[in-house]
Amino acid sequence: MTQLMGRPILEVPDGLGARPGRADLLTGVRTALVGLAVVGVPVLGLWVATPYARDGAAGATRLAGALWLLGHGAPVLRGGAEAPLTVTPLLLGVLAVVQLFRAGARVAARRGLRSRWGGPVAVWVGYCGVAVVVVVHCAGGGLFRSRVLPDVVAVGLLAALAVGAGVRSAGTVQARTSRETAAWPVLDRLPVWARPTGCAGVVRRSALAAGAALVAAGGVLVVAAAVSDAAAGGGRGMAVLGRGSVALVGMVLLAAVLLPNAVVWGAAYALGPGFAVGEGTVVAPGGTALGPVPEFPLFALLPESGPGGWRLAAMLLPVLAGVVPALLLGRAAASRTADEEPWHPVATALAAVAAALLTGAGAAALAWLSGGALAGGRMARLGPVPCWTGLAAAGWFAVVAVPGALLVRYRVLRPGRPGPAARTGPAGHARRTAWLLRARVHAAVVRLSGRASSAEAS
Repeated sequence: MTQLMGRPILEVPDGLGARPGRADLLTGVRTALVGLAVVGVPVLGLWVATPYARDGAAGATRLAGALWLLGHGAPVLRGGAEAPLTVTPLLLGVLAVVQLFRAGARVAARRGLRSRWGGPVAVWVGYCGVAVVVVVHCAGGGLFRSRVLPDVVAVGLLAALAVGAGVRSAGTVQARTSRETAAWPVLDRLPVWARPTGCAGVVRRSALAAGAALVAAGGVLVVAAAVSDAAAGGGRGMAVLGRGSVALVGMVLLAAVLLPNAVVWGAAYALGPGFAVGEGTVVAPGGTALGPVPEFPLFALLPESGPGGWRLAAMLLPVLAGVVPALLLGRAAASRTADEEPWHPVATALAAVAAALLTGAGAAALAWLSGGALAGGRMARLGPVPCWTGLAAAGWFAVVAVPGALLVRYRVLRPGRPGPAARTGPAGHARRTAWLLRARVHAAVVRLSGRASSAEAS
């Protein structure tokens, strides 16, 4: 019994060490089963706690499987009318991507670069095998029903992209460093003075920082809406949650799963285009036009219909978020080594525009993933419009990051201030060495004078 309890759960047996194909296949199966367990355990727990559950255990497992498929972006059908449900719970999607990414990286690191495609393919096959079983099981009926071919394709595509990214991340440090310091081939057509040399890594980091700041802005708006609703008495939210303990727990868990979607919608709100909660609706800083919405805790945080007014202040958040990439790009433009010249102002502006475009592409992708259809008819359109959200993000960050990066570059390189090369080059090392030498001589003189005074006193 002690040996069984000490053995890791779902660990690959030692006898499969000489059979890497089976071990990698089981790695994919284990990754899928862990994701299913994360979704299935709360669903089955709520089913057990429900005193008058209409469906049996098969219905609960179908519901868990449908939620797992939705986390991969796979569409499902809801109810007897077979209304489409395509809203992807981003929290479940991030969980699946992280698991697949780590599985691909582990397999690639274990097998080496020469056979890196053999192991990841087996991981992908094992994961998709579990997905096929789940899709077939959920196609039988219940509250949510899967669509066999689209669901299998969606899960397979996501698994291939995530595992491939994990395999690529397992490359050597030298290759990763060369990618960070490289420039894009499209910049080779520019004059030499206008090229931001080695900008690829800096632009990627700046775009990631801008995206993280934009997501943080969306989170701030969600928290502000929750605080405002609570300060107003929380009538809308509490009316939704006051339906018994099991319904309360289920609603809270579902709201937690969809909370990243609400954060992305909040970011789209701060950018200006806003989002929709049904056909013919808009929720934006300039004004809100809403119709009847489903009773759900997150929908209780929506603003009331009417003009924006003071809510236009939310558009200041993207301005503050654009300061982060401006600082990164400006310091990178001026922080050159002794053998390299700082970026020209034109090159600095081009790097800032490239970071803004990457940020816009990421914002459009997140807007597309976070929205979808909740049902047919009026609720067939929820979430931000991807193209408008991406254009707004790129425009905001270009307007803020370009002049901000130029200003930071000027302040670092302004006359009278030693530049980064002077502080880090041979002259800078010589100055630091001279300063340390003077400090040591001063300390020695103080010690000798102290000893002399004590000798005279004696």
